Amino acid sequence: MKKAIYAGSFDPVTVGHIDIIKRSLKVVDHLVIGVGDNIKKKYLFDAKTRLNLLRESLKDYIDMEKVTIKFFNNLLVDFAKEEDASILIRGIRAFSDFDYEYQIALTNQDLSKNIETIFLIARPNFIFISSSTVKEIAHFKKDISKYVTKIVKEAIEEKFK
Repeated sequence: MKKAIYAGSFDPVTVGHIDIIKRSLKVVDHLVIGVGDNIKKKYLFDAKTRLNLLRESLKDYIDMEKVTIKFFNNLLVDFAKEEDASILIRGIRAFSDFDYEYQIALTNQDLSKNIETIFLIARPNFIFISSSTVKEIAHFKKDISKYVTKIVKEAIEEKFK
């Protein structure tokens, strides 16, 4: 069974994330979605809320039997080892993403010889969507409904009341 990890902060999960998750399930048998705790980031939502929003956002789009959603706060390669996964899925929106992700992939390979990274290129209509952009748009009370699911939109709007 091919098992992969798709990790991110998902603060919040976007339609771009969901697209990468759906496409990942075409190449792996099981996907562990790791909701990470990045010490460099300040989050809009706590970990429990991010997990719940992700779970609720996905249930209408994918077969949830093929997915496990977990919180992690250690190195990605250690999380992959804990989950017995040898593949890391990473979404790439722009060349700047590739430069950063390439360096991380090389580091992960150095830390664990059993890890392979697969890059999935964002579809053109999702290239400009990021969690940070969604939060900024919402902060200024603009419509974010085409970038996130309904439940995420409602949660963000509640935060920015």
